[in-house]
Amino acid sequence: MELQNTVKEALNALYHHPDDAFRMQADRWLQDFQRTLDAWQVADNLLHEPTSNLETLIFCSQTLRSKVQRDFEELPSEAFKPLRDSLNNLLRKFHKGPPKVRTQISIAVAALAVHVPADDWGEGGIVNWLRNEMNSHPEYVPGFLELLTVLPEEVYNYKIAARPDRRRQFEKELTSQMEVTLSILTACLSINELKEQVLEAFASWLRLKHGIPGTMLASHPLVLTALASLNSELLSEASVNVISELIHYSAAGSSSGLPVHMPLIQVIVPQVMNLKAQLRDSSKDEEDVKAIARLFADMGDSYVELIATGSDESMLIVHALLEVTSHPEYDIASMTFNFWHSLQLNLTKRDAYISFGNDASIEAERKRRLQIFCPVYESLVSLVSFRVQYPNDYQDLSYEDLKEFKQTRYAVADVLIDAALVLGGDMTLKILYVRLVEAVTSCGNSEQSEWRPAEAALFCIRAISDYVSVGETEIMPQVMGLLPKLPKQAQLLQTVCYTVGAYSKWLDASSSGQSILPSVIDILMSGMSTSEDSAAAAALAFRHICADCRRKLCGFLDGLFHIYNMTVNGESSLKVTAEDSLHLVEALSMVITELVPDQAKRALEALCVPVVAPLQEIVNQGPEVLNKKPSNELTVHIDRFAYIFRYVNHPEAVADAIQRLWPIFKAIFDIRAWDMRTMESLCRACKYAVRTSGRFMGITIGAMLEEIQALYKQHHQPCFLYLSSEVIKIFGSDPSCASYLQSLIEALFMHTTRLLTTIQEFTARPDIADDCFLLASRCIRYCPQLFIPSSVFPALIDCAMVGITVQHREASNSILTFLADVFDLANSSKSEQYISRRDAIVIPRGHVILRILVAALTGALPSSRLEPVTYTLLALTRAYRVQALEWAKESVSLIPSTAVTEKERSRFLKAISDAASGCDINALAVPIEELSDVCRRNRNVQEMVQGALRPLELNLLAVS
Repeated sequence: MELQNTVKEALNALYHHPDDAFRMQADRWLQDFQRTLDAWQVADNLLHEPTSNLETLIFCSQTLRSKVQRDFEELPSEAFKPLRDSLNNLLRKFHKGPPKVRTQISIAVAALAVHVPADDWGEGGIVNWLRNEMNSHPEYVPGFLELLTVLPEEVYNYKIAARPDRRRQFEKELTSQMEVTLSILTACLSINELKEQVLEAFASWLRLKHGIPGTMLASHPLVLTALASLNSELLSEASVNVISELIHYSAAGSSSGLPVHMPLIQVIVPQVMNLKAQLRDSSKDEEDVKAIARLFADMGDSYVELIATGSDESMLIVHALLEVTSHPEYDIASMTFNFWHSLQLNLTKRDAYISFGNDASIEAERKRRLQIFCPVYESLVSLVSFRVQYPNDYQDLSYEDLKEFKQTRYAVADVLIDAALVLGGDMTLKILYVRLVEAVTSCGNSEQSEWRPAEAALFCIRAISDYVSVGETEIMPQVMGLLPKLPKQAQLLQTVCYTVGAYSKWLDASSSGQSILPSVIDILMSGMSTSEDSAAAAALAFRHICADCRRKLCGFLDGLFHIYNMTVNGESSLKVTAEDSLHLVEALSMVITELVPDQAKRALEALCVPVVAPLQEIVNQGPEVLNKKPSNELTVHIDRFAYIFRYVNHPEAVADAIQRLWPIFKAIFDIRAWDMRTMESLCRACKYAVRTSGRFMGITIGAMLEEIQALYKQHHQPCFLYLSSEVIKIFGSDPSCASYLQSLIEALFMHTTRLLTTIQEFTARPDIADDCFLLASRCIRYCPQLFIPSSVFPALIDCAMVGITVQHREASNSILTFLADVFDLANSSKSEQYISRRDAIVIPRGHVILRILVAALTGALPSSRLEPVTYTLLALTRAYRVQALEWAKESVSLIPSTAVTEKERSRFLKAISDAASGCDINALAVPIEELSDVCRRNRNVQEMVQGALRPLELNLLAVS
């Protein structure tokens, strides 16, 4: 009683106390209470107590539901019947409400049925038990109907801490009782006020996709009632849910299932088609129209393979779907977008025609179908393209509304791409060009003129750019001719710039491309001067054009350098941000790549001048000034160097440049090594210099390695490790660099293993862990001769064992990848000679590594990390076969039998045994996933398993 009163007081404080701190304290106490064993009895008592208020009833029903779902194993086996009877009494008590409480009790009973085998409910399981209860107590039928509705939904509810075997068995138990269920629901149809509930329950059971033949369903009273109720105001929502499920049901198993269910399909389709006129009925409520549209969309999605044949009957559905697409409400129209995509795949992919045999028959059928559907997709282009037009009040749109509008545009762009794949990009372009001409004609040339239709048409033309042939000569020259005549309104100019960039490949291939380029560059300059958004679009377009038209642009270098210098020097008339200016750096770098070496070297020097000058000026002011500068005043220039070194593909010229710049870079390394942001920027620039220059780096690479090796010991910047990764990749196999690299590897790894000695240190420094083990994997691939025989190799294996269970995703994945690379050494012909060295280190540790991996599978790492852990475990098993199986037996034997049954243990060990024999990895995923699922089924089990496997034992810490 005392505990019951405390619960009531805590609930009162949670809902009514004026002080936030009190409310939070009450909330924490109630959450803790729900995890206790006493919560079962207290929640049950308060639900039966007549004086409990609504807040108490809702809390206690939720508590009882979650206890049954997650903590049923806390109860002794003899508790089942008293619990079932108590829940049954509560179901009767609340059969008229409150609805929230009744629903929670219903879910609790359904969860109980998932846990407990059918025989415990009596012959026929819970469904038969429920039928007997309904027959014995007809006054409580509404409450029992809700339970019947939620039962099949719990099959897929993974909040219930049931074992995978039991979950599968429960599904079989329910499907075996499908006919009994349908007879119960049919009997309830005679009660008018229950019809809606009956239909909702029927829809729920249909989701089990149990194989009731279409012939039986086609004439079933429940189906006929649902079809007859489509026009009933009271029952339309429930009947739409049933018909929607029947449509999915009849298509289950794709084309092979359709003939079996054809009698059902032939009943459903005409009835749904009769609703077509209501799509345009202005007197209909929008929700009703949405429900009807959903049925058409469901038919399209489910019967797309039949529709793609182009029969007269299927074309009736297609035209109805076009009508849905034309609906003024986007939420309704967009329901069909998935269908147009699926239909496109069925019309264009070769797989859809395999049954037609030889190539000639396939091509003939493909042409026939495309001929039928081309007019449909032509209409579709016209129907969707207007939806991308900016609304009149676009300037007043909230951030969320603007985001939604952009998502609408992306969705429409996808539909236009589907159309282009069916019609061909050139034909789609023709349709859209007509809209553009109409828009431009009514547009005028002033900034105040109506620009929105022209912008919408251009957005659509840009969307299909990848599908317009580069040899198109009819429309694209006219489009390019129109662009300079459009008003310089900011949104329109932004889309003009994006469109220019999207057609860069066409510009390169076009015979008139050379003559068009000057006007294109003028447009982009306007974009850079108008607004930040249009400047961003113009900078991106510059990058595309320089990437694709670089040979043509070699003759425009002076003009390009003028634009580049204005941008990099922050010319006030331009609106290009520092971030977007990187597109210009990349653009000019790609053009320089096309020059002959001598010209390229001079051009590269000119490219570096405006970037190096401000850095040189800061360095010249002395260490104190350099030390105090905000990071972004340095990184804005260093990032530009990264782009130059990455995209100017002249190795010798870049090597010369980095050698000249090294004194400046060294000064920044020396003074700013404490500053992570600046170091990341500088290491990125050095990385691209190494990648581009390769063996031409000469003495600069040695100076760079000495610098980062010394600084890493002082400042522990992770970026020094990823710069080293790039060096290893380029120089790892070069014998002349062996001594440099040996020294680098040993220094970096030895220092890192001293930093990362406990899981807490891994958690505090995940970036170092991530980059350290990425570097280690690189060493295995590119310089095993230096790495595996070194003294740091065993230290790194020990370090990896400590860090496997770090919660940081990238760090954990890098550690697992490194270990998998170690175990997979035998797969590499270059590394076979190191197997004995590896085995000498791994075998003494193997049983511990396997135990930690099993702990990671069973809860030490999130379930989302299952795939990399599984791969590492299987790599270990393949490498050590019989030994690994022994280690696995030793590890799983530690897990208590209350957590894992002998059958579940055996299934997991068989998977390990099969892996040792070389079986396909994919076939082993299920037993491993099931062990993971079983051990995570609730908090108590997970804690018990982790306590037994002790994944953190290496840190000499107690497992919490």
